[in-house]
Amino acid sequence: MSHNSSLSQSFEAGETKGQAQEKASQLVDKASNAAESCKESAQEAGQQMQAKAQGACDAVKDAIGKK
Repeated sequence: MSHNSSLSQSFEAGETKGQAQEKASQLVDKASNAAESCKESAQEAGQQMQAKAQGACDAVKDAIGKK
């Protein structure tokens, strides 16, 4: 009986970890997409605004570890 319940708890812990990894992956994808569209917006902006927007984009990229 105790073996069964520990196996069940172990499985649930694995499930939770898997869901957390999936969520993290989705967040990175969203942030990456945001950084990409931000970059496109920066290209359409005026020179001064472009520099500011690019700085914000770089901050997003740094935050998610993408260059």
